[in-house]
Amino acid sequence: MKKILVFALLCFSAIGFAQKPIFTSAKIKSATVYSNSAELLQSAAVTLPSGTSEIVIKNVADYVNENTIQIGAPSNVTVLSVQFTRNFISEYEIDESNPMIKRVRDSIMLIEKEMGKIANEKVSYSKTIDLLDKNQNVAGQNSGLNVTELIKLVDYYRAKRNELSNLVDTLIEKENKLKDKLSKLNSKLELNTQKQEKTSQGKLVLQVMTDAASSVNLDINYITANASWSPFYDLRADNINSPINLMYKAKVVQNTGIDWKKVKLTLSSGNPNQNNTAPILQAWFLRYGYPRTYGYDNSNAKLNTVVVSGYMKKDKAEMDESSISNYTTINENQLNISFDIDIPYDILSNGKAHSVALKDLKLPATYKYYAVPKVEKEAFLLAEISEYSKFNLLPGEANIIFEGMYVGKTMINPNQTSDTLNLSMGRDKKIAIKREKIADKSGTKFLSGYKEQTFTYDITVKNNKKEAIEMLLKDQYPISTDKEIIIELLDDGKAKVNAETGILTWDVKLNAGETKKYRISYKVKYPKDKFIDNL
Repeated sequence: MKKILVFALLCFSAIGFAQKPIFTSAKIKSATVYSNSAELLQSAAVTLPSGTSEIVIKNVADYVNENTIQIGAPSNVTVLSVQFTRNFISEYEIDESNPMIKRVRDSIMLIEKEMGKIANEKVSYSKTIDLLDKNQNVAGQNSGLNVTELIKLVDYYRAKRNELSNLVDTLIEKENKLKDKLSKLNSKLELNTQKQEKTSQGKLVLQVMTDAASSVNLDINYITANASWSPFYDLRADNINSPINLMYKAKVVQNTGIDWKKVKLTLSSGNPNQNNTAPILQAWFLRYGYPRTYGYDNSNAKLNTVVVSGYMKKDKAEMDESSISNYTTINENQLNISFDIDIPYDILSNGKAHSVALKDLKLPATYKYYAVPKVEKEAFLLAEISEYSKFNLLPGEANIIFEGMYVGKTMINPNQTSDTLNLSMGRDKKIAIKREKIADKSGTKFLSGYKEQTFTYDITVKNNKKEAIEMLLKDQYPISTDKEIIIELLDDGKAKVNAETGILTWDVKLNAGETKKYRISYKVKYPKDKFIDNL
């Protein structure tokens, strides 16, 4: 008796799981976008019978991290298992209960009937043409026909055959059009013909159990790849006496397979896929090995960090943007920063960058010019911003619009230890700078086993602007890490000298049209049989 009961239960269970799947489609509600992925929250409505059911949820992302799938269900529904698949057409039946499916099926049936009629007519016309051809041969061999009768027969044959051939061509044309319609209908059938944002290949297959039949809503949460965001900025300033208008923006890209329509966006600086295991130090054992070979390092290039791509006039109406700050909430968490956007956005799954406005900020700034003539012969306008950490800036590219002109691009890097953030507003060509080597004050001497080289430079700065300016002027002299290389600073030009780095700094104040000159000189002494390649 127990064996029979167990067998009956197994059969019941098998029948329960072998029953037709219940199909539903997930709707996107919100998306939290990270630097290399996105966490999607979707919902799906389904009507469940009592007992065990299989649910196929369509319109989920093409790629899903299965370890992150979470299903929220009412207390009366138990989720037994969850599986992600990209191919349910071959694995599962099409939802025939869908009224859209029925309409597609009916249309396919009508077209197939019409194509059957066309095929019958084509056969009939083709047989008639064959018969005419055979009769022509028979008539040609019949010597009882006179010329007049033969001409009438030939004319009839020609006219009738042309008529039938044209009818066959017309039928073939109709048949081809019906084939195209049939192909489109079959495509709709494969896509289940449901009106959804974008038909994806991803599906979730759920095994659920409930005590009583009911209509339930399921919450679906998972992490998917093929989505990212990066910050960028618009920096606008009317003049050197006004604050900087900073438009905080984001470029959101997604190719998840589903369109995000009217979705609530959250942009996070975190990365859910990174290794979150704290490192543990092991014993550090030294060992002999081979010396490393290093490539040439142009240290001077490190000073040049600004890229200017030219000038382009912007329409003033284009520059005036409505404030977006009231619709974005910045949450500074313990480990990351997130932006909650109240305005619903449409982010299509096309791999293209979608611009999202986050915050409109006014940054109080102090303007100063900056020049390193050893690297660049032009002066840069810098905007100094103190207490910048409270604005929650992230590293990113920025467009510079100064005095109504698009100047170029720069980089914002708030991840630094200094208290002041320097934003480059571009080059100012009205400040002329020249750095030239003085030949009669420079040269090379040989003293016993040593070579002694002297370098002298004059730096000339002229303010061609109509107003006075303040400038931070920098240069440098070399620093020795070898006791055989002796360096002596002969003339510092009354600059502030950093002996550890060799950086010379002048705080220059120039009136309109004023010119100032600064001289630096240094001497390098080292063994004459050695060669220094970066002097």
